[in-house]
Formats: sequence, C-alpha cells, structure tokens
Amino acid sequence: MMTVKLFADSASDLPKEFFKQDNIEFFPLKVHIEGQDYEDLISIEPKKVFDKIREGHMPKTSQVSPESFLKKFTEIAEKGEKGIYVAFSSQLSGTYQTAVMIRDQVKEEHPGLDLTIIDSKCASLGYGLVVKSALTALNAGADHQEIIDTINYQAEHMEHLFTVEDLDYLAKGGRVSKASAFLGGLLNIKPLLHVEDGKLVPIEKLRGKKKLLKRILELMEERGSDLSKQTIAISHGDDEELAFEMKKMIEEKFSPKDVYINIIGCAIGSHTGTGTLAVFFLR
Repeated sequence: MMTVKLFADSASDLPKEFFKQDNIEFFPLKVHIEGQDYEDLISIEPKKVFDKIREGHMPKTSQVSPESFLKKFTEIAEKGEKGIYVAFSSQLSGTYQTAVMIRDQVKEEHPGLDLTIIDSKCASLGYGLVVKSALTALNAGADHQEIIDTINYQAEHMEHLFTVEDLDYLAKGGRVSKASAFLGGLLNIKPLLHVEDGKLVPIEKLRGKKKLLKRILELMEERGSDLSKQTIAISHGDDEELAFEMKKMIEEKFSPKDVYINIIGCAIGSHTGTGTLAVFFLR
C-alpha cells in the first residue's frame, strides 16, 4: 500500500513534539526580529517572541520558504509516496499559493507526483485541530480519500472565537483595518473576532474580561455542535492563567471530551501580540 505523508505548517500552533511522529512533518514560517531571521519552532520559541513584543519590538513574518517545499515535494515524488499538505489560510498568508506553485514545478520533472494541497482557511489551533484529526484518521488506517474528506469536513466546520489585547498588531500586519484597531485600545474595550472564509472578522466589542469570557461561552452554545463530544482547543498569547480560566468555564458548562491548550506560535503571535485568547470548536 502506498504511504501517505501528511504536512502542515507552523501556523497550526501545534507543539514541536507533535511533529516528531512518523507520518507528519511541518514547514516553518519565518519570523524577523531586530534584524535577525528565525524559523518558527526551529530556531525560536514563542516565549521569546512574546518577550520581545513586551519590550516594544514589532516582529515581522514571512511565509514558508519555496526551498523547503521544493525539497520535501521532490522527496515524496522520488519515493513514490502520496502527500497531503494542510495549509494555513490563504487569506492570511501567501504560503498556500507558493506551495501550489512549487508542486506544479516539481510535477514537470516528476509527473507522477501525487500531492493534494488543501487551503484550510483556518489559523492557530483551529488549523491545529484539523491537522490532528487528519493524523488520527491516517493512523487509524483511513485511505487517501477518507483523510482528505476528514480534513475538508473539519476545516469547513471549524469555528474560531478570539480576542486580542491590542488590535494594533493585527492592523500593522494588514490583518484588520486601522479603524477597527483604533477603537479597541480605548476604555478597556475588548474586541471579539472570528474567522469567516479564512479572513479575520470583528464580531463585537465588549468592556472588560468577565463580559468577554461569558460572551465566548454564549457564542459557543449558539454555534457549537454537540460540544460534549468534542475536543475543544484554546490557544493563548503567553497568558496561561487566562487560558486555564477559560478552560474551567468551558468544562463546567459543556463537559467536552477534552480541552487542549497550547501557547500561540511565533508566526501567529507576531501578529496578535501578547494576551490573546482564542477558542476553537466545530460548529
């Protein structure tokens, strides 16, 4: 039976240990701080990025390098493996488009290359949950098409609810408009955003943390599908205490199968800043 190799990138905000498993590899996005270039999770850890942000630095990011794609895609072509790359939302990064371009280039030399590239239209652990479900399906013996169907279903139904401490980071990176950012910094107003068709869209603004967390629970109840049977994920901008507070509220209200927490990675964290809180579940 032909081996299927799974790929994801570091915008999935899954820990490095996750990618040490046999059937999955990741492509690092790049982070630029103080004139230095780093590879997300390989030469820089999220904690360092958040510390630099607290010191007043504004990290910049760039997509996965074309060379990384070329190397891995050529490898699977030469080994005759099938590949599936679940990519970071094409609305937030050029990584997906670059991967498609490099795949087509490799195909010219290796016409037999069997590589499916899927635009997850997800970010952070919303994207991470899609990747985890793909690996679970693969390890359970699902065939190539079944894994693709799992990814597509999960990606289409993944809900992202998140808040940021300071909308300036998203505005400077061109992820939300400057007008939206301006209103956020005033009077302890917390913006609540979600992801729609791969783009970041503000939903509403709330005053104070308590109201915000309560509103996230309300929206989870409205939008979620059978939350007691789900693994819900929470990612945070170096504020574990807030993530655990949210986890406790979710467990008390919905008793989900599992609540998975991880720090936001370097690439996403460079755009969201510190104090971000995000919750992901299936709608």
